[in-house]
Amino acid sequence: MIVDAPPTPTPAPGRHRGARLGTVLCWLTVVPTALWAAVRLVGLDRGPLVQALAFTPYVAGFSVLALALALALRRWWPAAVAALAAVALVGVVAPRALAAPQPAAAGPTVRLLTANLLAGAGDEGTLVELVRRHQVDVLTVQEFTPEAQAALDQLGLDQLLPHRQLNPEIGTPGSGLYSRWPVTDVGLRRNLNGWGFTQAYGTVTVPGAPPVRVESAHPSAPYALDQVGPWRADLTAQPPATPDGGLQILAGDFNATLDHSPLRALLRSGYVDAADAAGEGLTGTWGPYDGDLIPPVTIDHVLVDKRIAVRSVRVFALPGSDHRPVLATLTLPTP
Repeated sequence: MIVDAPPTPTPAPGRHRGARLGTVLCWLTVVPTALWAAVRLVGLDRGPLVQALAFTPYVAGFSVLALALALALRRWWPAAVAALAAVALVGVVAPRALAAPQPAAAGPTVRLLTANLLAGAGDEGTLVELVRRHQVDVLTVQEFTPEAQAALDQLGLDQLLPHRQLNPEIGTPGSGLYSRWPVTDVGLRRNLNGWGFTQAYGTVTVPGAPPVRVESAHPSAPYALDQVGPWRADLTAQPPATPDGGLQILAGDFNATLDHSPLRALLRSGYVDAADAAGEGLTGTWGPYDGDLIPPVTIDHVLVDKRIAVRSVRVFALPGSDHRPVLATLTLPTP
């Protein structure tokens, strides 16, 4: 007796469509993260990519979700590409949340605060209270106006930080350097590109430590495509570190994150990003904080000579400004 074999079931058309949709969905989530990883690793921050790269930490988080989706749907080729992208992006971002070993500096402690005042709109009372409460020794300010200078002194900043090199200007170009200790070799640099922001600088004499040159940094912002060139030129013109010379600190609004190649090039000259060294490198310093649907990014930095130890970094709110002040507690080497 011959028994016919049961017919092979034919997959339903809807099942085929569902499988194809799953594959398409995986590639739609994986390809952008893979391209982003390639741009970030190669350093192709040109044109509109400059602004986009500031949000790399968020894309790194999304890349993990894209990998999880590909694995859940058992799409192995998208999963492989997603894994490579996630490893690359998380690899460059995650270390910013981990404190790094510090040099064995045994000199005095310096508390340095930097703040962008948004054309003088930042609340002066809050800033002076931060200086007083946290016993700030050195303060750098950007977008510093004559009105802000007068208000700060009226609130007692001239008593807390009596030594200074100031360049208040109407609008956004002004800058200033305040210090508890004497400041010599003072000067002013004007970035000749973009907005023409100025950078006040001076050499601070800290008792028990070598002199430290401190500059209030403020390169141009890449807010539009025709400003990307000036932004890059201003960052390239920042004073490099001098590992075989005197100590230097750049502190201010760099209009760049650690995912921008010009800032990374500046770090390679011999600086350390204080927030990155303290494990606070993912704390946003610019919102904006006015309700716009833009997540915070980290563009305000304290760059210190590699011989200086970073003990801690904190970020505070400053009403009236779209930036958040950054406080770095540092230990200088001995002479």
